[in-house]
Amino acid sequence: MSADDRRMSQTDLMSWRMESDPVLRSTIVAVALLDRSPDHERFVRMMERGTRAVPSFRRKLADSPFGRTPPRWVDDPDFDLSWHLRRIALPHAGGLDAVLPLVRAATMSAFDKDRPLWEATIVDGLDDGRAAIVLKVHHALTDGIGGIQIANEMVDFERDGTDRGPLPETPPSPASASDLADSVGWYLSTAGEAVGRGAPWLVRSGLRSLANPVAALRTVVDTAGSTARFVRPVFTTRSPVMIDRSTVREVAALDLPLDALRRVARAADSSLNDAFLVGILLGLKNYHARHGTQAGELMTTLPISLRQEGDAIGGNRITLARFALPLDIAEPVALMQRVDRIVRSWRDEPAVPLSSAIAGALNVLPAGVLGGILKHIDFLASNVPGSPVPLYMAGAEVLRYYPFAPTLGSAVNITLMSHTTHCCIGINADSAAVPDLPVLVESMVEGFGDVLAVGGDGTRIETVLSAATPSHRQPKVDGFHAST
Repeated sequence: MSADDRRMSQTDLMSWRMESDPVLRSTIVAVALLDRSPDHERFVRMMERGTRAVPSFRRKLADSPFGRTPPRWVDDPDFDLSWHLRRIALPHAGGLDAVLPLVRAATMSAFDKDRPLWEATIVDGLDDGRAAIVLKVHHALTDGIGGIQIANEMVDFERDGTDRGPLPETPPSPASASDLADSVGWYLSTAGEAVGRGAPWLVRSGLRSLANPVAALRTVVDTAGSTARFVRPVFTTRSPVMIDRSTVREVAALDLPLDALRRVARAADSSLNDAFLVGILLGLKNYHARHGTQAGELMTTLPISLRQEGDAIGGNRITLARFALPLDIAEPVALMQRVDRIVRSWRDEPAVPLSSAIAGALNVLPAGVLGGILKHIDFLASNVPGSPVPLYMAGAEVLRYYPFAPTLGSAVNITLMSHTTHCCIGINADSAAVPDLPVLVESMVEGFGDVLAVGGDGTRIETVLSAATPSHRQPKVDGFHAST
């Protein structure tokens, strides 16, 4: 591993620097609901394999002594797999509702930054002998699609197990370099990357300017304008209701049939992501109406994946586009088509390939400036393609897989992850912006109900809310360390 490989990317660094403000904490939590309790020894082997296949899960971050370069991933000399694995049992049987208080606590708690930035907790004692695994990962380690890639390195595709051969060898520690040499190496590699990416563009622009100077000038102007749109500040929320921000979170989950949402997308000549976004927009419109007000549009942050074949597993290969989506179109199909045009235009922005450079420029700004921008975003939405086939963890089948992504300063993050035949939707809300989560969830159910009606589907939408865990339902220790 070279010095530049051990450095955080600019995108990873952005999510790391945010945490100087706890409102912007970048914690990803996922819940895998299982049909039975996973086998202890197989689970440990599964996680051992995963940390060897993805070495960043055995590394911690070390700050640059000069403070001028991103932190480095370094091997944790005290890495102890058992510290990252916990096992608890519920004293009273329950479903996902009994697990969500643990999810809520995980979204609100910081990581021990002197250890690798992840945890996995088995929760036993659910209804009908079922169990759950709560995974907590810092966003600096991976984005949503990277997380699925990491999971595919560990899980089985049959209950009895998938033959993956012997455990991979523990990756050797990279040769160390002096701090000065490492920092200089990072600057040189960054400059080389900039030249490598910029030179072809300059050559093409130069050739184009010779053949068609007007078109070349237009390209330069369009790229500059696109970059300005990506970095422009947002000074006020568009929502008149979801204004305040805090460090307190509440979580909820929705369960939709995947085929039904796909039928809606086809009926509207749109994508599944468009149908998902419209369900959110209609839900937020209902939420505002319940508060006796309305908004013509809301600002959203939409992650755009930049991941390509051959990219390393994990890490962040996304850019964050911030733009307004309308709330003044009541008809779902018309709204889907409008959303489709807006999202496509942002995916095609000339600045998208320059995302790393843009993130680097933003990282030069004080963290408080970036936080001030993000705290005026109304909602964050993300759609992560999951597994189309059944998955197993240590002999237990994964029935559902719910993602709870960080709010990153917005009022609420709503993330969809498909799993076999289901759309598993996790809602992570800032309780200062959304003090009445049940009202928001009810509004979302109505919004997605209107969307599903486009496909002629009256399927009931399953919902689960978080709540403070009553004293008689506090989990007890069983096996691994108890979670805190």
